[in-house]
Amino acid sequence: MSLVDTSVLRGRRSFLHVLGDEGFRLFFPLSALYAAVWPFLWVVVHGYELPAVGAIPPSIWHVHEMIIGAFGAALLGFLTTAIPEWTDTPRLRGKALYALAAIWGVARICGLVGAEGVFWIGAITDIVWTGFLAAYVLRVSLDKKNSRLTGFILWLAGLWLCETATRYAFATGNVEHAQLFTHLSGFIFLGLLGLALARITVPVTNDILDPSGETSPFRPHPGRLNLAPGVMTILIAAELSGLSSEVTGFVFIAAGAAFLDRVAEAFVGRAFFRAEIAVLAGSSALAGIGLIAIGCARLGLPVMETTGLHIALMGGLGLGVIAVFCIAGLRHTGQPLAFSVATKITIALIVIAIAIRTLPEFGIASGLVGHHHAVAAIFWAGGFLLWLRVYWPAFADPATLNQHDC
Repeated sequence: MSLVDTSVLRGRRSFLHVLGDEGFRLFFPLSALYAAVWPFLWVVVHGYELPAVGAIPPSIWHVHEMIIGAFGAALLGFLTTAIPEWTDTPRLRGKALYALAAIWGVARICGLVGAEGVFWIGAITDIVWTGFLAAYVLRVSLDKKNSRLTGFILWLAGLWLCETATRYAFATGNVEHAQLFTHLSGFIFLGLLGLALARITVPVTNDILDPSGETSPFRPHPGRLNLAPGVMTILIAAELSGLSSEVTGFVFIAAGAAFLDRVAEAFVGRAFFRAEIAVLAGSSALAGIGLIAIGCARLGLPVMETTGLHIALMGGLGLGVIAVFCIAGLRHTGQPLAFSVATKITIALIVIAIAIRTLPEFGIASGLVGHHHAVAAIFWAGGFLLWLRVYWPAFADPATLNQHDC
């Protein structure tokens, strides 16, 4: 082998070593790419259809691939990075991370076209990685005798069960159950979002208020710390119980109010207007508004339930995901917690995409109706791709390894 070939091989090994060093380096870029590509392909390229789909409507495939596909990769990156840090345990790295990414990736190749010919391959791989993630957190919790991870374990176990039920509904062509369990997966992610925001918001707020850490730290009201995930549990139970639209409507409104309660923690003076705090508050706000909109639709108000779903899942989850990408992307690569202009533009593009997708359905900017899905998909893709462009150099730089400052 020539010296040039040896140098190239070493460079590739070094690159793979860096990306496989921690979950966020590998899965955040994968999540951003898939989040950018899927809606654009579905709306702009395929015209709301999929090349190879059968009994299950493409719209349900769309929800599944955004929740389990795009946001699923974000969850993999977040937990494989955060759990070792919270528990002071060895992190997954190298071959283990790449194997997990390969399992997730096989399902996404199937999901890109909604291909029922390879349905079982995608189904098995999605069930495997969701089950593995729940088992991984459970094992760490048992090894460290750490009961603080119980909430994550229960929500992850619920996600695994829900994905199993979703795939069974897909396989049997049961559209009603496919839609129900796909939406429940999104609500489970909102529960996980509530838990994650409870962990993230306090240290971020303290860092913004006093980077030196010399003054008394900001603390939220402890009684409301897990209020949003708690009410989301009731919401999911109500959905599974088959209660009336009126009853579940009020439960949705209560869950939305619980997320809006988290927004109150962001009112810490002028620092509220800092993008690092506002983006976390915005995630809770959109999740809450979306859930309330769903509740209003079920109570008979002139609001479409799908609009509320997009505000809660595209808005609340989407903004929450990009917030985690930006905050963890800085702190885990040794950079100060201060968003650059490009990062703020990234967030703005995501917010604009959410507004374009939902506001015309409230009669605002109604001239966009008929085109707003495609325009929103373009802004959405632009936001995630810009994030990737801004943060990729630090993620792939060996000099940023082991720079944990969260």
